[in-house]
Amino acid sequence: MASGSSALDSLGELDSPTDSGSDYEATMKGTKRRKPAVSKQPPKRTRHTAALKGMSSPSGSSVPTPPGPSPQSVSQGTSMQLSARSVRSMNEESQIISAKDIYDAVCSGKSAMVTVVDEWLDSYKRSQEAGLLVLINFIVQSCGCKGVVTRKMFDSMQNAEIISTLTKEFNEDSVNYPLCTPGPQLKRFKAGLCEFARVLVRSCRNSLVYDEYLFPSLLALLTGLSDSQVRAFRHTSTLLAIKLMTGLVEVAVVVSVQLQTTQQQYNTENSKRAHDRASDRLEELQATVRELRENREELSSMMNATFRGVFVHRYRDQLPEIRGVCIEELGLWLKMDPEDFLNDGCLKYLGWTMHDKERILSMVLDKDPDVAVEVVNLLLLIQQRTDEGLDEEECGHIYPLVYASHRGLASAAGGFLYSKLKSVITSHSQENDKANNAAFFQILISFFIQSEFHEHGAYLVDSLWHVAGSELRDWETMTTFLLQDDELMYEEEGVLIELMMCAIRQAAQATPPVGRTQGKKNLSMKDKKIQEQDKRRITTHFIPLLPQLLAKYSADARNVKLLLKAPLYFDLEMYSSAQWLEKHLDLLLSQVCGIVEKHTEVAVLEACAHLVSALSSDCYTFSSRAQMAFSQLFDVLTECFSTYVNDLLQVGECGIANDDDTYSGATALKRIAALSSAKDPTAWKLFDSCLELLKSRMESRELDKELMVPAMKCAAFHLMWAKVNVVNSKPTEAELKRLKKEVRSFCRVCQDCLSLNQIDIRDQAFELLCDLLLLYSVGSVRSEPALQALAHLPSDSLRSELAAFLLDYVFTDTEDVELHGILTPTEKSEDEEEMKIRLLQKKRNQLAGYCKLVIYGVLDLTAATDVFKHYNKYFKDFGDIIKETLSKSKLINPVQSAKTVCLSLQQLFSEMLTEHHSRQDLTEIRDLAKRLAMSFGIDLHRVRKPLVALHMDGIRFAFRDPQEGEQPNPNVAFLEILSEFSFKLLQPDRAQLAEFLKSACPSAALSWPPVKLYQRSLEARATSKATEQEGGDEVPSHDMPVVKRRRTTAQGSASTTRGSWLDNSSIQSSLHTPALTSTVQKQPAKRIASRKPRPVESDISSTLTEPESEDEFSPELQMRKVKLNKRWLASSSKNTPSPRQQDLNSHLNLLSLIEDDISERDEDEIEDYHSDSDTGYTLPSTRHTSLSVLDELFD
Repeated sequence: MASGSSALDSLGELDSPTDSGSDYEATMKGTKRRKPAVSKQPPKRTRHTAALKGMSSPSGSSVPTPPGPSPQSVSQGTSMQLSARSVRSMNEESQIISAKDIYDAVCSGKSAMVTVVDEWLDSYKRSQEAGLLVLINFIVQSCGCKGVVTRKMFDSMQNAEIISTLTKEFNEDSVNYPLCTPGPQLKRFKAGLCEFARVLVRSCRNSLVYDEYLFPSLLALLTGLSDSQVRAFRHTSTLLAIKLMTGLVEVAVVVSVQLQTTQQQYNTENSKRAHDRASDRLEELQATVRELRENREELSSMMNATFRGVFVHRYRDQLPEIRGVCIEELGLWLKMDPEDFLNDGCLKYLGWTMHDKERILSMVLDKDPDVAVEVVNLLLLIQQRTDEGLDEEECGHIYPLVYASHRGLASAAGGFLYSKLKSVITSHSQENDKANNAAFFQILISFFIQSEFHEHGAYLVDSLWHVAGSELRDWETMTTFLLQDDELMYEEEGVLIELMMCAIRQAAQATPPVGRTQGKKNLSMKDKKIQEQDKRRITTHFIPLLPQLLAKYSADARNVKLLLKAPLYFDLEMYSSAQWLEKHLDLLLSQVCGIVEKHTEVAVLEACAHLVSALSSDCYTFSSRAQMAFSQLFDVLTECFSTYVNDLLQVGECGIANDDDTYSGATALKRIAALSSAKDPTAWKLFDSCLELLKSRMESRELDKELMVPAMKCAAFHLMWAKVNVVNSKPTEAELKRLKKEVRSFCRVCQDCLSLNQIDIRDQAFELLCDLLLLYSVGSVRSEPALQALAHLPSDSLRSELAAFLLDYVFTDTEDVELHGILTPTEKSEDEEEMKIRLLQKKRNQLAGYCKLVIYGVLDLTAATDVFKHYNKYFKDFGDIIKETLSKSKLINPVQSAKTVCLSLQQLFSEMLTEHHSRQDLTEIRDLAKRLAMSFGIDLHRVRKPLVALHMDGIRFAFRDPQEGEQPNPNVAFLEILSEFSFKLLQPDRAQLAEFLKSACPSAALSWPPVKLYQRSLEARATSKATEQEGGDEVPSHDMPVVKRRRTTAQGSASTTRGSWLDNSSIQSSLHTPALTSTVQKQPAKRIASRKPRPVESDISSTLTEPESEDEFSPELQMRKVKLNKRWLASSSKNTPSPRQQDLNSHLNLLSLIEDDISERDEDEIEDYHSDSDTGYTLPSTRHTSLSVLDELFD
């Protein structure tokens, strides 16, 4: 670009980034705006081409009017402005396109932009000043300003005065303007605005860009607006000015190329001999060169002014969107015109924005994960393409992100880590791919150990999968490492096994680990083909090698439990594809049996049980071989247990326990219990021995958890398998009676265990009770008349024990628990937060089991009061479970569900009066009522009857007859709580309830504050927070009777409520039998909604009567209040229940109340880089779900 070498020389002089003024703007402000020529003569320099003619591009539909202010609206405070009607009439008379037309086109997108620009250019050619005024008003409207620049303002005011006037007219009540409007409208408007600027420059590039009026005037106004303190003016004008400059740079590049070409033609022609030259041609080329140089100088002048007046000040603007626009366009200028912009005068601005590496590193923890992803990618480029790169301390900010729960961020960090690992490997110049892969695994193992995020191997593998998939699929290198001696240290072997198993799972399932799944994404045909190929390769490679690996690590519980998972990802049909593979199957079965006989750890035995279930499945032809091998193992274990059972039963009589006998019997029973989850143990008839053992230990108080817990499991599995057998066969009446007797006896023993101080025994008893009560409930045998005799209903004492367990061990604060009493000594070294998470898992498991008993009709719906009244206090830990229980209870019986909600609040209110009466307690109950009110949804017609029933019960409770020793109306303050449900009422119900209130309360009570507050809530058509606050904080006046404190007994609450709805039988649920609590596994299965149809609500008659329900409550359990005992919390070896199980008879998909992913609820938001607080990344859940196979078994 010969003639333009000094076009932007002045840019190098702007070394100080603190300039606040604009030289170009100052010159424009100090003089009058340049007037266009009166006559419509061509410009002073001849042009070779005329302006582009308008092209017709009809739009398919009309452009909608935007919601923003109309540019024709004129503020009344400015006397110089014309009215909107006069401006509109002026436009119509002169047939000039209006600013609103351009704004509508910009809002609609890019489709109509060429047509709109062409129409505006036609109007500009007819009248330059009128056309420019339209463009200025379009810019003002795009800023969201209500003001309008009139012709009088345009003629008499300078830019600074116009901007000052518009600033006064700007609507400061709202911070929103078109460029910051949320949603898709923002993207559409911004894209349209940028497209308008691009099309405008392209349409004017041959003529109007050089008329010395349009673009200088437009850029001068935009420069002044970009210096405004009004964010809307500054943001919009900066975007337009920078985009216009991009268009000018594009035109300047074309002009420079034309100038260079024409100059070469001139030089060639001029170098000819005199008699060979064409004089006319030479003069024409010389004139063209002169004109192109003038054009280039004029473009450079406008570019220089825009760069100095807008970019230099706005690239460091406080608003990140403005900074981003400036730097983004600077990158485009560097690419389009490197001759002018690729110099220190421009590059310094790019360097200044990136010189703060510490700030960039902190942005990897930005609260917006997409921003963090881009930062990690930028740091990867800096690492790869700069000599210095990042040091190890700086890389340490990025490495932990491979464990982040956001998959995009984790993948970006995985790419960074992989690049770093490969650079280390390359520096050692390995010979071949196998050697490189071996080095890769050695470095990866060291990284995993040093990162100190153990049990997160699945997340590390997933982060590296898209960049290191070939290395992580190198099964040969991994197994070679493991089978060779002295290749790895013990800790390194364990890490490699974990990473290998995670890679096997990732390849075989083609799904990310729990916590990183972003919605449902079906695999493409290509991905499915790759998955099938990976699965076949895994199976082919590991079938002969897995027995060797199991043999080497059979004594190592941690490693062997991981290796036992490998066959679950095999294509097991391959064992039947060739005869020579059967010997490997026999070796595998032999190793599994040996591991069972060698280990007593629960995790190892459960892994063996999973494998036993998979290999014994009838869908494989080799299943008979597996069943025979495991039956022989069962014989050995049963014989071992039978050897010691008599001695163990006599402990209570002799009073002396042989430790060796106890240990041997307990270990055999543990193994039998683990295998019983996968194999039917009823043929070995162990139930009587286990039940007698439990009774003996309970009577002698020799409570050995190592013996009693597996005995309870064995007995429970016997009853579960017995239910499966009777469903699939035709049992005799005697067999049914014996089975029912066994169920009753076992439940009685488990009930006795609920009151023990042994944590493991107590928790196991509760979970097994929840399972068996569901399995033998009335609903589970409703479809089988012959089996209805097996239905087992819990006794009243058992119901009370279950509720007491919930209050004593579930609804308690984790911080108040002695954690050292929950975990084994080996686990005490783990982080305390990890212990709390595991304790919370156990509590959620137990609560889900109890809620399912309520939902499926085993317990009365009134039993849910012990759950509902903790909804607000424990919302963070159990909110999802309680919410699901509320929802399902409404499907069972909407009216009774609403009454149960009211009953929960009544119980809490009665407890408050009994213990201590304070406004703080009443406020907490009101907060609970607010949350419970939200559970009724937005369909007010559907919830009319339930809400009316709730209000009537609440009013009766508030004005119940006083008991002996009480003053009148002790519960009147309950109306404050009841008022939280009033906003859900329809207007006819409000009026009828107001009448019912007057008839139920004494006449003197109408002036009491709680009554007045409740009346106001009924009178309002919507929630009135101000009114409730005014009345809700009042203290009862002297006219209201003083509430006398009393203490309720276990059933004292029953006397606080009256009504006919208390006197009938309990609710019978027709929902299907749910998943078991303690014996199933969390799986990513979809929820299946209950098949019970939603009840149809009938209209409420004009005369208000209490809605009746088809099922009523039992009186003795209506207001039962269980006294809370201060026992220490306990832990269970069980973890999370399954969201999918099937009924033994109907095989229907069932409800799951328990969610396995606590990490999504507890995960901390990644902080922004400018936050004052310490930032951290989000790690996925570390919980290990204990595996079980009863879900497959009952399928």
